[in-house]
Amino acid sequence: MKIFRAKEYIRLENPTPGEFYRAEILTEEHTFKNLGGILGFLVPGSKVPYHYHTNRESIIIALSGEAVEIIDDKEITLKPGDVICISPGERHGTENRSDKDFRYLEFFTCPPLKSDFIKIK
Repeated sequence: MKIFRAKEYIRLENPTPGEFYRAEILTEEHTFKNLGGILGFLVPGSKVPYHYHTNRESIIIALSGEAVEIIDDKEITLKPGDVICISPGERHGTENRSDKDFRYLEFFTCPPLKSDFIKIK
């Protein structure tokens, strides 16, 4: 079992100020074999490229700041407390168009030894 407390992640400073930061927070060492998790800081003006996964399912939990999630060419504004679920094959990307860091947790299924990140132009 692993407990994640949003307030603890909200208080953290970005260890790479002004740059995108991503840290694994749920791995096999936590005894999870098919589930991964990250903490992300998406700084103003940055983005996660538009892409899709063939097998991976994701849940993104917005902690602070604001970002635009583009899913199959539709824009959705994410604000603190919002949770979005992304199915395999859904094209998506995240853009921070604000002047503050967008902080989020992402949990995802992770097939062992296989990356299925497919970037779209």
